[in-house]
Amino acid sequence: MLDNRSRALLKTLIEHYIADGQPVGSRALSRVSGLDLSPATIRNVMADLEEAGFVASPHTSAGRIPTPRGYRLFVDSLLTVQPLAARQLGEIEDALHVTHPQQLIANASQLLSSLTHFAGIVVAPRRAVPKIRQIEFLNLSEKRILLIIVTTDGDVQNRILLTEKPYAPNELTAAANYLNQHFAGLDFEQIRHRLHAELRQLRDDIRPLMAAALEAGDDAFSGNQAPYVISGERNLLDVEELSSNMKRLRELFDLFEQRSALVGLLDVSNRADGVQIFIGGESGIASLDECSVVTARYEVDGQVVGSVGVIGPTRMAYERVIPIVDITARLLSSALSQQSLP
Repeated sequence: MLDNRSRALLKTLIEHYIADGQPVGSRALSRVSGLDLSPATIRNVMADLEEAGFVASPHTSAGRIPTPRGYRLFVDSLLTVQPLAARQLGEIEDALHVTHPQQLIANASQLLSSLTHFAGIVVAPRRAVPKIRQIEFLNLSEKRILLIIVTTDGDVQNRILLTEKPYAPNELTAAANYLNQHFAGLDFEQIRHRLHAELRQLRDDIRPLMAAALEAGDDAFSGNQAPYVISGERNLLDVEELSSNMKRLRELFDLFEQRSALVGLLDVSNRADGVQIFIGGESGIASLDECSVVTARYEVDGQVVGSVGVIGPTRMAYERVIPIVDITARLLSSALSQQSLP
């Protein structure tokens, strides 16, 4: 536990470091802390804070910078969150005043990026797994077949199947009729389970075609689970702490290409109220060790369906970023819920 003097100095140091990015020395703290303390006393307090793991001394400077543990204490108990300016609030409301859900998601991501100057991310609502209305096979050439899948909500997906043997038109028609008669109204996961037991009963020559159709159908709809929209990744190139380490920056951009790890992290916020903050290694993702992720969940008709977030350096203005993420999540919830009304 820190006494009030130590907490006040830590708060001042972190605010000063966030503002200008330079290690903070004892003389600077003496000037800006507002406490009647000598530089020698402040040095002693800083030594205690460093020993406790709240600050660190870079090799190139006598000043100190916050550690992830220091930032954690700061955001949990020392931070004074600033209310959003009327102009920013109006900007968010205007951008989220559109009628198309996908445009709402894209606008929210762009807003988070433009207002914070970091990367903004929105995990979109998971779409219902589509059910199959009709399947057709069309011959394109001797061993190339066009698979046409029509879902119950009207979506049409086309996939080309490469087969080991040619199929006659009547064979393709018979295969399509079999699937449509037995499996219409089911999704591909359900079709796979049922068809797996029945494959043995099918003719040997038609079995590979059915297996290929199942694999192609899974591929056609595999993108339905938790897509996300990310905006402003290039903003991170302007962050000195990140751009100075090109290896880590490449790892960070590789992370943006990998859906599962990032979506998994943001999904954690779906299980908690309010804004969640992951500082450095708290994310459990190595490429985010020098970053902070600020997230909040959003809802449609009271049901949690996704999350919004900002990815930036640990040296971010948390008092500004937190309300931006919070208000964006709330207004996105409101906008999507209004659209779902009959």
